[in-house]
Amino acid sequence: MDPSRRDLEERIAFLQRHVEQQDRVLLELSREVAKLVDRLARLEAKTAQAADAAESGPPADERPPHW
Repeated sequence: MDPSRRDLEERIAFLQRHVEQQDRVLLELSREVAKLVDRLARLEAKTAQAADAAESGPPADERPPHW
């Protein structure tokens, strides 16, 4: 086999493996981002609920009825 052809085939094989590895990493990162987006949405909803509950409670400067 011609040495330059062999060199090209080795480079192609290396690049194919490299692309496959990058695909796996990209898929993993994509899944992680999806999990983080979901977690952020839940935390935002929880924070909004807590803020709504705090606003609907008694005013902070109002004296309790037993005083």
